[in-house]
Amino acid sequence: MVWFHSILSRYDPTIWIRFIGTVLTTFAGFMLRPFLAFYLYDKMDGNLLVAALVTSLHPLTGMISNLFAGSLSDKYGRKPLMVAALLIESVSMAGYIWAESIYAFAALTILNGIGASLFWPAASAQVTDVVPEEKRSEVFALLHTALNLGAAAGPLIGVAIYKVNPGIAFGFCSFMLLIYCMLIIWKVPETLPKEKRDPEQKMEKQADDAPRMKISEHPMLIWMTIAAIPVALLYSQVEIILPQHLRTQFDDFLTVFATLMTINGALVVCCQLAIAKYADRFPAHKVILIAYGFLACVGFGYGWAPTLVLLIIAEVLFTIGEMLYGPQIQKSISLLAPEAYRGRYFSIFGLNYGVTGTLGPSVGAVAFRNIGGAYWFSLIGVLLFIAGVFQYRNVKKALTGPATVTGVETKQEASLQT
Repeated sequence: MVWFHSILSRYDPTIWIRFIGTVLTTFAGFMLRPFLAFYLYDKMDGNLLVAALVTSLHPLTGMISNLFAGSLSDKYGRKPLMVAALLIESVSMAGYIWAESIYAFAALTILNGIGASLFWPAASAQVTDVVPEEKRSEVFALLHTALNLGAAAGPLIGVAIYKVNPGIAFGFCSFMLLIYCMLIIWKVPETLPKEKRDPEQKMEKQADDAPRMKISEHPMLIWMTIAAIPVALLYSQVEIILPQHLRTQFDDFLTVFATLMTINGALVVCCQLAIAKYADRFPAHKVILIAYGFLACVGFGYGWAPTLVLLIIAEVLFTIGEMLYGPQIQKSISLLAPEAYRGRYFSIFGLNYGVTGTLGPSVGAVAFRNIGGAYWFSLIGVLLFIAGVFQYRNVKKALTGPATVTGVETKQEASLQT
């Protein structure tokens, strides 16, 4: 029991609530998420482009509301935004059970996008609030592990449920989001200091606590966001274009797709924390470059692998790449961000997922129809190789050299090595 107590005491209780809630919601979400595109595809009478356009509404809406989410969490606190986000997502998931028309699906997808965009900037800023710098990549890795505990079991269970009644998965996902919301209300305190959200003190402390953020004065954040777009583009193709590509090669493509996702989730659960701690021994820019290299190879693997065995190898590379990339890039943003702008930094950086999530499915559908899945995924692989070199230079410059933030000259220490 000593070791168990040692593990519990290693992190703030807020982090463990986040861990439990993430496990609950991602288990439910991954029962549904891989097959939502197929569900829409069937409802849209087999029109891949229309299904892609409806799917794109989620990140498009998220991208727009994401512009305000970070500043709202910096102004009003992390907890209110997270609670509101989970309630919105729960309602939208329940709505899918009864939706039949394209307009209903579009409205619910927009609502779900708003909820997701409100949650993640506040949640990421919350981690930065409560976790010391030297443990941040480890905590981001822990939460990534929680994300994949659900991903490990959800997809294969989801296949069986999807074939029986998709409404069961929608209802279960809605219920788990509501449970997570209740946990945050009950157990998670507000982590933004009170003086920074107290209306009575806002006027006199406005210049220090909630300064206006001029994007032009944060060029490194912009370049890091741009360089992250190819990574997000690969993710955006996995849920709607990759299954259609697998359909052309395998008879039971749903099971093949679920198997790949299960392997991904299981490997992350088993290896994420160990890999994150090992990666912390090296400079972040080198780890991120290696991650981009793995993900670039995945693009070619997805495109050309003729057998399940080779697809599994590609999925293993994908998993290693994301285990290296995710915690290090999030920690890099947390170190780059000034305290007053933490929520907004994560919000702006999250635009790389919004842009690719909005345009990626439709662009992928057109590319798939015109040049085929093999060449399209290969092109993404080339983009990842190029972006990897670019991001390597960005992170190295941001965290080991002088950076100017809102006119104040600061120096970020090269502290990603522990």
